[in-house]
Amino acid sequence: MGNTISIFDTTLRDGTQGEGISLSAEDKVKIAQKLDLLGVHYIEGGNPGSNSKDIEFFQRVKGMKLNAKLTAFGSTRRKNSIADQDSSLLRIVESGVPAATLVGKSWDFHVHTALQTTLEENLSMIYDSFAFLKRKGVEAIFDAEHFFDGYKHNPEYALAVLRKAQDAGADWIVLCDTNGGTLPTEIHTIVSRISSELSSPIGIHTHNDCELAVANTLAAVQAGARQIQGTINGYGERCGNANLCSIIPNLQLKMDYRCISDDQLHSLTKTARYISEIANVHMPVAQPYVGNAAFAHKGGIHVSAIMKDSKTYEHIQPELVGNKQRVLVSELAGQSNIISKAQELGLDINSNNEKTKQIMERIKDLEHQGYQFEGADASLELLLRDAFGEMKEIFKLESLKMLVEKTNGHGMNAEAIVKVNVDGQPVYMAAEGNGPVNALNNALRKALEQYYPTINDFHLSDYKVRVIDEKDATAAKVRVLMESTDFKNTWNTVGVSNNVIEASWEALVDSIRYALLTKSKIDSHDEPREQLGLVNH
Repeated sequence: MGNTISIFDTTLRDGTQGEGISLSAEDKVKIAQKLDLLGVHYIEGGNPGSNSKDIEFFQRVKGMKLNAKLTAFGSTRRKNSIADQDSSLLRIVESGVPAATLVGKSWDFHVHTALQTTLEENLSMIYDSFAFLKRKGVEAIFDAEHFFDGYKHNPEYALAVLRKAQDAGADWIVLCDTNGGTLPTEIHTIVSRISSELSSPIGIHTHNDCELAVANTLAAVQAGARQIQGTINGYGERCGNANLCSIIPNLQLKMDYRCISDDQLHSLTKTARYISEIANVHMPVAQPYVGNAAFAHKGGIHVSAIMKDSKTYEHIQPELVGNKQRVLVSELAGQSNIISKAQELGLDINSNNEKTKQIMERIKDLEHQGYQFEGADASLELLLRDAFGEMKEIFKLESLKMLVEKTNGHGMNAEAIVKVNVDGQPVYMAAEGNGPVNALNNALRKALEQYYPTINDFHLSDYKVRVIDEKDATAAKVRVLMESTDFKNTWNTVGVSNNVIEASWEALVDSIRYALLTKSKIDSHDEPREQLGLVNH
């Protein structure tokens, strides 16, 4: 097989065993389509008979044309039974999938303790199950559960398990570090021996309990494994599975293996973030390759260097994995950060510009007050454009009122009343919401939508409040971070105040201003540039 690596994605099965992850059948269909576009070779959808969601998923994907092989999951036949009559194996065949993964015991301790059967019966269970699948024309993959622990405890029996699956016709023999406790050096040594002893192609399935799942996978590939099993963003039970978002670019960009096409690799970041949204799991900003901070630079010396050549502080070009370089601006940043950010926005600025120093002092003062622009790029862009006179007021606030009422036996009701001035026209609007911020958002949108119809093209997707000075208790200053999205892009804004409503208002106004600014750059032919708050120079 040379340098070609087969990617086996188990996000829809093993990944859903992670704490806090629950995917509907519709979610699983959407993720499967996205994984197929990414170019993975196998998509493990779950057990076609274990629960109603998996049953519905396998029924729905039957009519879909996937390039990847949809794979069902199951276990070897029950002890002291017949494979042809095993309900789990029969459901796999009935599902019509082209490939199936069966998990079987390869650690003698598990055979005695978990299965409570003999070592000989376990071997028969493995052989009978794979022979059955092959008779039915299904590609068969053996996940040798707890293989590395089993090998270290009883290598002869662990090898006998693998040989039995091979003799029955298993197409792949996958070695599993199920407890995630094996070190890369051990993985390399053991996989090297197994590769030399078996004729069947070898795969690797690792867990991240020692923060080594990616390293262990790479070590296994170097030792001869040619199928890698893992999940997007490393989702999985306990500490998670091997993270395909790190493994794929490491193999392809660092180790000269071929996993997916270059165009598909460019979609890696988008895929990771899409699946994170569907799974409703916050993606770590510092996640390698695909995280928002993976190519973010804050130190002034770093920024000064990357402006000359990005290779000074970036190990790859971010675009190779669909990510992008980001320059963070804070009170710790130097002029290089401001210059880089301004140039990115097309603003005429240089180190000798007095305005640069003024902006730097302004940012330092705001961050001293509690603002944080590292996680609020949209607010930072507005700040810079305001400083260069590129923005005008979209509207002016005249007043706002909040009414919050709780009646006995009922929930909390909130009503916001805003009075704003748009191009000299007073607009008075009230709206209700399930909380004060939601009511405020609804009222402001209703007030502006007749002037800016595109305001309905985006919505708030996340809202966070952080207490800055905890010692001040309920009088403490708070920082509000808002995330908004138009389903294509996301942007973040910030507001700070001793009053959470005022801080929320600041972040909300920035979100709307930025959305209309961005919309004007894309659809400038739809509405006058002046109307959207941009001033031509």
